[in-house]
Amino acid sequence: MNLENSKESTIILFGATGDLAVRKLYPALYQLYKKQNDVERFAVIGLGRRKYDHDTYRNMVKNSVKTDDASIDDFLSRFFFYSLDVDNIEGYVGLGALADKVDTDFNLSGNRIFYLALAPNFFGTVTNNLKDSGLTNTKGWKRLVIEKPFGHNLSSAKVLNEQIRSAFAEEEIYRIDHYLGKEMVQNIQVIRFANPLFESIWNNRYISNIQITSSETLGVGERAGYYDRSGALMDMVQNHMLQMVALTAMEPPSRLETEDIRDEKVKVLRSIRPVTSESVKDDIIRAQYTSGVLADGQTVRSYLDEENIDSQSQTETFVGAKLYIDNFRWAGVPFYIRTGKRMGVKSTQIVIQFKDAPLNPYLDQQPNLLVIHVQPDEGLSLKLNAKKIGESQETMPIHLDFCHNCTNDLGTSDAYERLIHDCIRGDSTNFTRWDEVALSWTYVDSIAQAWKDGYGPLEYYESGTMGPKSVDDLLAKNGFHWWPITNVEHN
Repeated sequence: MNLENSKESTIILFGATGDLAVRKLYPALYQLYKKQNDVERFAVIGLGRRKYDHDTYRNMVKNSVKTDDASIDDFLSRFFFYSLDVDNIEGYVGLGALADKVDTDFNLSGNRIFYLALAPNFFGTVTNNLKDSGLTNTKGWKRLVIEKPFGHNLSSAKVLNEQIRSAFAEEEIYRIDHYLGKEMVQNIQVIRFANPLFESIWNNRYISNIQITSSETLGVGERAGYYDRSGALMDMVQNHMLQMVALTAMEPPSRLETEDIRDEKVKVLRSIRPVTSESVKDDIIRAQYTSGVLADGQTVRSYLDEENIDSQSQTETFVGAKLYIDNFRWAGVPFYIRTGKRMGVKSTQIVIQFKDAPLNPYLDQQPNLLVIHVQPDEGLSLKLNAKKIGESQETMPIHLDFCHNCTNDLGTSDAYERLIHDCIRGDSTNFTRWDEVALSWTYVDSIAQAWKDGYGPLEYYESGTMGPKSVDDLLAKNGFHWWPITNVEHN
């Protein structure tokens, strides 16, 4: 990767008192600080409407990190708070003065990361005010980090992109998809391209279908207002699910350079077969959870009975789909995806099902499977067939397991820890480029429009199940079935 040499930086964090910052960003920064991974010199200026002083803010950060380690005082000394109304450009002048002082005091070379942990409707205002106030005119490098959702359709995403591009170049924009920071998602390329055993058979000659699941047992919780406007299609498929499809299906990049890897993902997204109204009706399933009982015995209410949800809401909490990638490698291989809330188990995994051998004398056998466990377990399972012990020639399934988060005594890094580290280093490989975003929206918009036109009715599934029956029928039409969610064997 072609990275900036200077890694010290001032992180200017918008939304510093919000849920994302408290739950994810401060713990991630502290872990990076403890590991001293290129962040020996950094400072954070937290921004919010609250009238905090520095000590109040630092106490909030300390409560977020939840540690009594002796290093916490030095860590907290790098945090400063500035009360800001993002609409008022005059406030940015004072922010600039504080940023200059912090930069000088900590010798941070004028490098600035602007992290927008805000709703996307603020992106344009903030980036314009950053530019007009001179905060982006720095002697070092500057980077903009933005969270999803990046718009609510292609048209709105284009408007947002034009707004932020008025202040930042494309190579300075880091669009976070936290799934791309997960250890086993990043491992997909290594599994494929570093192992000829897999890469030589990673095509339509040997693979019958691919199944990608991202299921949650939680309901909408405190995100009800946002979720009822977006649904599973925009919340999960437009970003996380399509990114996992692209990484699984991409061609080997000519070099392990940021743009080479991104280019190959874009080729996959361009090759996804466009949907029609009829194909949406046949191949895309949307559903909403009803009341039910979870695996732990907890009885939960329906989506329509959740707080802050319209009792007549037609928002989908589940999407199942079959899609095809029309290129030489994947022609004819169905990719099945499913994602939803209040499902039977929390898991993200990718299952590669290989074709049966022709004229195989061992008829009663299971297909070979490669299972990539993304979360909560991290690892691999390879499912094979072997002879049963004894004189019989019957076969039995066996599996070879590798548990990544079992062998790493320190545990794997959190996705946000890894992505913040990448941003500080100037490595945008695991962030989405604009053309990836645009192509994903193009695919999702066509589905949303078909639903709006009355194709594909809203179905229902009981909480604690893996979705409606129709998602099983989707695979059965091609002679397949969903493989059960499994855990990595902990040896």
